[in-house]
Amino acid sequence: MWNKNVETFIGCDSDYVDADIIMFGAPFDSTTSYRPGTRFASKAIRSESFGLETYSPYQDRDMSEIKVFDGGDLELCFGDTQVALSAISEAVQKIINSNKRPFMIGGEHLVTLGAVRETIKKYPDLHIIHFDAHTDLRDDYLGAKLSHATVIRRCYDLVGEGKIFQFGMRSGEKCEFLFAREHNIFHPFNLNGLDKVVAQLQGKPVYFTLDLDVLDPSIFPGTGTPEAGGITFMELLNAIINIGQLNIVGCDVNELAPIYDQSGSSTAVACKVVRELLLSIGNRKENI
Repeated sequence: MWNKNVETFIGCDSDYVDADIIMFGAPFDSTTSYRPGTRFASKAIRSESFGLETYSPYQDRDMSEIKVFDGGDLELCFGDTQVALSAISEAVQKIINSNKRPFMIGGEHLVTLGAVRETIKKYPDLHIIHFDAHTDLRDDYLGAKLSHATVIRRCYDLVGEGKIFQFGMRSGEKCEFLFAREHNIFHPFNLNGLDKVVAQLQGKPVYFTLDLDVLDPSIFPGTGTPEAGGITFMELLNAIINIGQLNIVGCDVNELAPIYDQSGSSTAVACKVVRELLLSIGNRKENI
């Protein structure tokens, strides 16, 4: 009569061995520079995902057509950033060594560094596509080298020159914008130029990191550092479908802070983004 109560994202109920994509939560927000709360995102997204159907009318695909295992949330140390990042790296190592792809739900954006640190070991020619309202390119934030405000700078330290493709940024210090234009492929304010980047990156290993505050706060107010002037949901959806053409070897969706949107609309948006991203990358068998 009774079965173990395990809550997963809707449609992500494959066994680990059979799955192509391994989803897990990284509930960490200890370095947030404004409002904390992203540690609650992964649980909220799982719970509210059952307000969705498994079928996407946008892509004419169903979650039953792909194989995703939801491993739940990592237990992360809130008092030691390096320990938390190491736990994320260890989880990603196990996933990619099983020839599967990690799909991480943050958490603040720094969790991306833990995943990239391990992914680049298997894919030395790793490229990163980064959607965000913020550049995240500070060398330090109030003296700290590890922060959600420095995460892409630390990723740059790993992947090197010209391998990070940034879109949607509309906030940051002047030195960050200068650094982005000099060292990365930089498309601020919108997603213009993505088609060209997708064509350029065909056949290369790509890590996709999506900070949901790239969306305009009128669509997505539930985040720690909202920035006016973002993109629309349909612009993001079309970009997600476009990116699905690439060899996505890992990805993450982060920076939902559900407590700042009591209507639940932001969490609903995040759920649909996760479903669409899973379906977009999940049907491309050559990525495995």
